[in-house]
Order: sequence, then C-alpha cells, then structure tokens
Amino acid sequence: MALALGVDTGGTYTDAVLIRDEREVIASAKSLTTRADLAIGVGKAIQAVLDTAQVAPEQISMASLSTTLATNALVEGQGGRVALIYIGFKDGDLDKHGLRDALKGDPALVVGGGHTHAGGEAAPLDVAAIEAFLDSHKGISGFAIAAQFATRNPAHELEAARIIAEKIGAPVTCSHHLSAKLNGPKRAVTAVLNARLIGMIDRLIGRAQDRLMELGITAPMMVVRGDGALMSAEQARERPIETILSGPAASIVGASWLTRTENALVSDIGGTTTDVALIRDGKPAIDPVGAQVGGFRTMVEAVAMRTHGLGGDSQVHVVTEGLGGGVFLGPRRVLPVSLIASEAPEVVHVALDTQLRATTVGEHDTRFARRVPGIHAEGLDAREEGLLERLGDKVLPLGDLLRTRIENGALARLVDRGIVQVSGVTPSDASHVLGRLDSWDGDAAHKALELIARKRIGTGDRLAKTPEELAQIIVDQLTEQTTLTLLENAFAEEAEAFGLPSADLARHVLTRRGLSGHRGLLALDTTLNVDVVGLGASAPSYYPAVGERLRCRMILPEHAGVANAIGAVVGRLTLRRTGTVTSPSEGRFRVHLEDGPQDFNESDAALEFLESVLRTEAEDAVREAGAADIRVVVDRDVRTARIEAQDVFVEATITVEASGRPRVAKG
Repeated sequence: MALALGVDTGGTYTDAVLIRDEREVIASAKSLTTRADLAIGVGKAIQAVLDTAQVAPEQISMASLSTTLATNALVEGQGGRVALIYIGFKDGDLDKHGLRDALKGDPALVVGGGHTHAGGEAAPLDVAAIEAFLDSHKGISGFAIAAQFATRNPAHELEAARIIAEKIGAPVTCSHHLSAKLNGPKRAVTAVLNARLIGMIDRLIGRAQDRLMELGITAPMMVVRGDGALMSAEQARERPIETILSGPAASIVGASWLTRTENALVSDIGGTTTDVALIRDGKPAIDPVGAQVGGFRTMVEAVAMRTHGLGGDSQVHVVTEGLGGGVFLGPRRVLPVSLIASEAPEVVHVALDTQLRATTVGEHDTRFARRVPGIHAEGLDAREEGLLERLGDKVLPLGDLLRTRIENGALARLVDRGIVQVSGVTPSDASHVLGRLDSWDGDAAHKALELIARKRIGTGDRLAKTPEELAQIIVDQLTEQTTLTLLENAFAEEAEAFGLPSADLARHVLTRRGLSGHRGLLALDTTLNVDVVGLGASAPSYYPAVGERLRCRMILPEHAGVANAIGAVVGRLTLRRTGTVTSPSEGRFRVHLEDGPQDFNESDAALEFLESVLRTEAEDAVREAGAADIRVVVDRDVRTARIEAQDVFVEATITVEASGRPRVAKG
C-alpha cells in the first residue's frame, strides 16, 4: 500500500490529504495558514490528517506541496525588494510589457552589452557600470538579469550573475534560465517576478521540509508547478516563478481526478482569489502565451487560468454614492474581523464597542493592523519605521495607529511588502453573521457589520437596517461577481467569435438582462452551456446560487475543499528543455547552447546534436528530481521558406519533455 501526502498552503487555510494507491482519499484535514511561519500551519494540518487516518509518519511514501503563496503575492503586489540588470536594451524598453510596473519602483540598471539574433556579441558588457550599481544599491533581496538575445547567447547574463555572486551573494535570476523564447522585455518581467518571490518560496519550502522531518516523515518532497506537473523542492527554490498558479493548477488536476469530467469550467474560490480554468477532453488547457497573474504576462508555461482578486477574505468596499448604495469586493485580501478577534479578543471587542457607542461611523472603524512576525524589514523610510515601532507586536485599531493622512501611504507600502496585515469586513464575516460559518468569532463579525450597516447612502438612509441584511447584500455581491467572472472566462474562450473584450461582453446590458430572464418583446436568456465544478472550502456556501444564476449544472464534488491538496499528489514529475537552431548564413546551422553557439555544416546534424543535448538535460533533471519510469516526448518545429522552388531552412525549435511518476520511499 502506497500512501501519498498532499499539502496545499492557501491564503487562509492549509489543507492536507492522504491518498492510498492513487485511488482513494482516506483522510483530509485543515488548519489556518500561519503567515508568520507557514510551517506551523503545515505541521498542524499534517498532524491532523495523520491522526484522523491513524497512520504513522514512516508509512508516508511521498509528500507533495501546492501553494497559492506566489500567486497571491503577485496579485497583492507583495514580495522582496529586487533590482534589474537590463543589458543591451534602451531606457524606453522598461515600459514594454509592464516591466516598470513589475519593478514597483525598485531600481533598474540599463547597461551596454547584449548579443545579436545570431548569437554574436552586439556590444561589450559594461562591467564597470554593473559594479558601480551594486556599490550604490544595498538591501536588495534578489537580482534579475535580462540581456538582449540571451536565449541565443547567454554569456553576458552569466557574467553579470558571476559579478553579483562575488560582490553581493544575493540570489540571481537569469532570464534565459526561465524561458528559451525571444522577447527580452517579457523575459525580464518573468525574471523580476522570480527574483521577488525567491525569498518567500525558499522560506516556505525550507520550513515545510523541516516540519516534515520533525514529524518523522522522511519521504521525498515535491512541489506542484503552474502547469499541474510536479518538480522537486530544490528546483522550486531555484525557479519559484514556476510555482505561480501552482495551487490553482493543482486544483484543476484534483478536479479532474475527483469528477472524471471531460469538459467543464472549474472555479476554485479561496481566501484571496477565485481561479477559473477549462478542462477540455479530460485535461487542463495550457496557456499558449504564458501565465498571466496580477496583471503581468509571464513566460511561464502554466494552466490557462484566469485569476481574479475575489475570495472569502476579499475586502468589502462600501458604495455610499447614489440613492441605492451597495458594496463591491476585492481585489485585496484582508484579515476577517472575526479571525483577528479570535486572536486578540480583548483589543478587538473593546475597540468595536467603543466605535458602536459613537454617534457617527469613523473612517477606520472595524479596521485593525498587526505586524507579521518573522518577516525581515529592510529598506524602509523613516515614516514606515515609525509605524512599525508604534505597532510593535500588538494588534492595534487603525484609528490608533495612524496619526496623519500621509501615513496611509506608508501603511500601504508595508502591507505590499507583506510586513503588516490589515483586517476589515469580508464575506467570511458575513457568513458568520448568517450562521453559515462558525470557525472564528461570530460576535465580532456581528459588531463589525452593524458598524458598516450604519453608513449613510445618498438618500441619507442607512446602508442596511441590520447586520443580517448587510451580510446577505455582501453574499449576493459575491454571487454576482463570481457570475461575471465565469461569464468573462466563457466569453474569453470564444473571443475570436465575438471580436470584443470578454469583460465588455460579460457586463453588456443584453447579457445582464439575459441573466434575469428578460421577457418583453424580446426573450433573453444567458446561460452557461457547460458544467461548472465548484472547488474550495466555501464553495458549498456560495456556489449553488451561482449555478442558479447561470442556469448551469454546478458540480460540488466530495472533498472539493481539499482539491488542491489532492492535485498535489496525483500529478507527474515533468520537465521540458527547449533549444533553437538558426541559419546565420547559407550552409551554416547554429545550435544555441548554454555555453555558447556551436555551428554545423548540415541542418540534420545540428538538429540531431541539439536533440541529444536536450534529451540528456531533460532526462537527467527529471531523474534528479525523483522520477521513475521516465517517458520522453520530442517535438520538432522546423520552419522553412520557399525560395526559387526550393525549401530553405530558416529556424528550428526542439522541445524535449521527460516525465515520470515520483519514486516512492521504501517503508
């Protein structure tokens, strides 16, 4: 009997499952995700699932981790302070593909160097400029390096990485290690995001491995990639960007395994995000142009997933303008008031009671802040340091923490860096008030919703008469936003047929009237013509209403709340290596390799050589990651041009995929 342990660390909960012989879920458990030290939540979930199944730790033959941490960090704009070394490009190129936005004000050096399309040196690397930049920029958690045509010759990226390693010793991400495709600015975005995530993912994996050992589990640990395949923990530490959409990808794999459905939309609601993807012919659809998360298009091969800032812990924003008023949700996650009250009941209840006695609702009512312990703060300005000193290790009402309006910006930057967490009213609080949830402090949720309900709208009336009425408004809004999210994804899948952006079509007046079953001179109906698989712990609470709204079959499988953890177990270890052959001149065929270009006189010889190199690299890498029974698939894309009635070689791309099931530990 082979027992596999799957663990998923989400924004709110950490899930654990045990699967026997890849066929049967024998136990599942949940624990709160502990941001200060993720291993605490991981350890509690694992211990709970072992106790439930009455399984000894040494019986575990494989452990696998999926995580929404990288996805959530990019959606929420969090991560370490990074620097970009941008070689051979122009200053204006920083604005391409959102690169300046990805940097978020972090430093960048545009420096001379780079190579040509054929792999020759375009200009010498300006080593002196790089060394001067390193001397003047301290407190960098990771460096990203992107050089012009580095996929054709990575020499300048490798040299810059060597200089950084010698002078600074900080982690370095070279863009050519993340993608073999052209498009320097897009590779640079991917490298920047990878560098920003390195510290965060390294801490998670390291502490998770430590916790497994402490619990007596010695089985090898795997991590889910964004395409749903597995990678070794060591590979994930080097390339954390490949774990973006790890949790969502695992959920798609888990949904397919749980339902055996051939064609469906999968919607996974977590604390921070709702992730939607398509299962087509029993397999997750892969995004052909690279994963897009948090507004950034990367070059990471991943499940074709659309991630939306909508979840059970999304911040509730009140709309007071107009006669009706209302609420909207997200995209930022906040700590539910009911959750922070369960951790600091005296502070939270005293503050809420004081706010309830006031004659008007204050700007910061129901809002609290706490520092996340264990997160190293560096590169802060005086105002940010002052806020942290005032906050200390306490939970404070925002009204007590913030003394001037200008400090709002400082607090926002601390939240973006993941150093401080802020609480507020969320759908989770609304579910407590409606009696759908009793995990945390329902009394605190009731008080917080009473305060928000007192806010005045354009008519001068209260936003809601009672906390219960406001709670239903919030849950209805979650239903509405989820409905629009699914419609946007459905329209996006058929975008070519309409020629309009999917969001425009989802919100079009005719679509909205169709959702309401308009009957006038026209009869309008908007329905989804495909099943929806609802995943996530809160899916049974929220998704039946979404199915009714869209008039489609909503599938809520058993173990839907731990589908991510299930997907972490049932995937395969898969690694791909891609290379290119070009023809810089007639009769010359150039293979572009890590250690520089190599020329051949015949195209077949060049292709055979490249395939051999890639096959060896892929097989060695997947074997080192822990795969057994390795299978190799080779894809050749040879492009030719018709010249004077002859086919002339232009360029070829070879991709080698090696995959296998993880080797299990022998008991």
